Amino acid sequence: MLEKFFKLQAHATTLRTEIVAGLTTFAAMSYVLVVNPSILSASGMPVEGLITVTALAACAGTLMMALMTNYPIALAPGMGLNAFFAFTICLSREIPWEAALGIVFWNGILFLLMSVTGIRTKVANAIPPALKIGVQCGIGLFIAFIGLNNAGLIVDHPVTFVTIGDLSKPPTLLALFGLILTIVLVLKRVNGAILLSIILLTLIGAFIPVEGGGYLTKHPQALVGLPDGIGNTWLAMDLMYPITHLAQTWDLLFALVFVNMFDTIGTLLGVSRRAQLLDAQGKLPKIGAALTADASASVVGAALGTSPVTSYVESAAGVSTGGRTGLTSVVVAICFLLALFLTPLMKAIPLMATTPALIMVGIMMMDSLRQIDFDDLAALATAVVALLAMPLTFSISEGIALGFIVYVGIMLGTGKYKEVTPITYFLAAIFVLRYVFDLK
Repeated sequence: MLEKFFKLQAHATTLRTEIVAGLTTFAAMSYVLVVNPSILSASGMPVEGLITVTALAACAGTLMMALMTNYPIALAPGMGLNAFFAFTICLSREIPWEAALGIVFWNGILFLLMSVTGIRTKVANAIPPALKIGVQCGIGLFIAFIGLNNAGLIVDHPVTFVTIGDLSKPPTLLALFGLILTIVLVLKRVNGAILLSIILLTLIGAFIPVEGGGYLTKHPQALVGLPDGIGNTWLAMDLMYPITHLAQTWDLLFALVFVNMFDTIGTLLGVSRRAQLLDAQGKLPKIGAALTADASASVVGAALGTSPVTSYVESAAGVSTGGRTGLTSVVVAICFLLALFLTPLMKAIPLMATTPALIMVGIMMMDSLRQIDFDDLAALATAVVALLAMPLTFSISEGIALGFIVYVGIMLGTGKYKEVTPITYFLAAIFVLRYVFDLK
């Protein structure tokens, strides 16, 4: 049955290889079970059940990808997108988390419609490459900044805005050690490097005392147990808020669609290239189905109670060990379900054990910067403005908006206005009007 459905022989793989690949991919991305709840909780969402929500969203999205495309690509709540959800939508804009879930739902619906109708291709081709790179790198810088702040390595300052934290504090020192450890493990290509780092830091934290008594790592009540319920977030999304407050939410919705689209396309093409799934023209044969699965996963994720679900670049870990079909993804989905019974252990993991993971993910997202032509000042300026604006304004949407405005301004000023697409002109104009009339 597995051979008939997944066509293992046609893809030159075996059942054993696919299982090993699935376990490898899960080990590489399982940190999301701990990191995603810690980020979402900053939005005001009830902590109880967020681990369950994360696992169920990852399981559902990954299964949809497996069954609709037969690709070895796993999905989970996206890093960067969850930070945008918590820190930009909920904290900066002061939008209730229920309404933010409504924005995530409509993001999934719009992305789904764009995928089915083919509009996504026109939009993707219309956006300047420099802006795409700047946005991806900016998100990386943004979440790395959040990680550094959570670790106490960077703190606020009334004069210089930010400054170095108190490195004499054991928890901060643990986070710094964890960052170095994570980078070393990744450089040595250790499978599940980020997860291994979290585990080691959690164990060390059990011996670090904290003010008020106790230790940094709390002793778990049990090693295994039933997962928490999701009654607090299941169908809690406010679907009408984004519609009744469209003037205040349209840019947030656009930013989610924009980031989700290019993050997904980049991940799909990158992982598929390693898995040798691209055709002779370098195109992914089932990219429409893959994007549809990705968009559908975000809709399901919103219903469960999490930020947008997207394809994970960590899928490349499983591909590198031989994963070639959707059976790899099925194994990943099963692992996410089984991990739910380790919820008591995951609850014991302290924040300082997860901040290095957040910083490391941000560092890896900066990898795209190498694609910028540094001899092209227009492209370089566009990318740098977008990537710097995100952490400095604490908003991904502001970085996108400034990136569009700066790019169009440069092209007009240098007489290259014919190289700008109508879609880019339109979006830049909308963002200018948004600032002029303070439509936030």
